[in-house]
Amino acid sequence: VQLQASGGGLVQAGGSLRLSCTASGRTFSRYTIGWFRQTPGKEREFVTVFRGRSNIAYYADSVKGRFTISRDSAKNTAYLQMNNLKPEDTAIYYCAATLTEILSTIRESTAYNYWGQGTQVTVSS
Repeated sequence: VQLQASGGGLVQAGGSLRLSCTASGRTFSRYTIGWFRQTPGKEREFVTVFRGRSNIAYYADSVKGRFTISRDSAKNTAYLQMNNLKPEDTAIYYCAATLTEILSTIRESTAYNYWGQGTQVTVSS
């Protein structure tokens, strides 16, 4: 599956953005979709995941209550709605896909086989 991330940009603190992750292929609904983010000099950080066919979402503590992941299988697209953005949310955001649903692994970037190209999110203070 090929992934295309979009929707990043520059926003003031407290603002909102919605990222999209569009996938090729006809079995998108089978995949676990994750969002990760990365800043220079740091490892890729887990943000949120929409777990395969169970349709359960999990969030990093740093974004819980502010970010929401969703999926529209008819459009082969996953979304990351980001509200009340903070300067520390500034990063390149990546979407990723895997067929695994193992809860202990889907927060790890190594569990994902497919990655989008990343989209820059910049939050100014």
